[in-house]
Amino acid sequence: MTPFSLKRESLRRRLENLDWRVWLGLILTFVWLMLGYLYVDVTVGWDQFRHLSADQVGNFLQGAFAPLAFLWLVIGAFLQQRELSLNNEVLRLSVQQSEIQSEKMAANELHARQETFLRVSARVYQQLGTIAGFLYISSQGANADGVVTNEEQSRLFGQLSQGDPEVFSRLLLTTHLTRRDDADRMRLFYGTPVRARHANNFIYTFERLLARAKEVDPDGMIGDAQLSTSHGLVYGVAKRYQSMAPPELADPLRTGTRILF
Repeated sequence: MTPFSLKRESLRRRLENLDWRVWLGLILTFVWLMLGYLYVDVTVGWDQFRHLSADQVGNFLQGAFAPLAFLWLVIGAFLQQRELSLNNEVLRLSVQQSEIQSEKMAANELHARQETFLRVSARVYQQLGTIAGFLYISSQGANADGVVTNEEQSRLFGQLSQGDPEVFSRLLLTTHLTRRDDADRMRLFYGTPVRARHANNFIYTFERLLARAKEVDPDGMIGDAQLSTSHGLVYGVAKRYQSMAPPELADPLRTGTRILF
């Protein structure tokens, strides 16, 4: 397209985008000017108009153009109000967009934190499985007058290392249910200082996991899911017996929270 065509196209678009109030003002201005021309031509006459003094011409023009000035003042006020409304709408949309972006960023950050938590929790579950294994063997192993042979212990720990971190927790729950009374069940967790150490270690580790889950899950769904696992059920049982055990066994500061060989 030639430069003249581009200018003409730009002018056409600008005219199409003009507010209807501007068009109304242009039409009324044209009509008013035509009426003024007819008034001078018919009533005053152009010959007589040319002989008017400067003061008379000024008064005439002032009276003739005052309505137009007021008209365009009103139109300008409406246009300004329209622009302010558009600016407010743009600002509102910008704020909404910023809020949406902030929510997306927060959701992405929360999702990343949850993904990190799930990776960490897999490691912690393996740790809990080891602690549960030592707690189970401390009462059920052949060396502790239990029924689990050394070969069975090796098989169970092999199952733990191959991706089943809750194998010993399930066995603890099963053994717990077969005990005669509550006192006998409590001895499974706090019958000896060694068992108390493992039970307190299990509680301490699981509670740290729950605290981390609460940080990344405001709704508490991850924490509830943790509590419904075999590890979570063992934690609930051990926590109850911890409150019933003698102080020297229930206190983690006395028994320690680390595995000793």
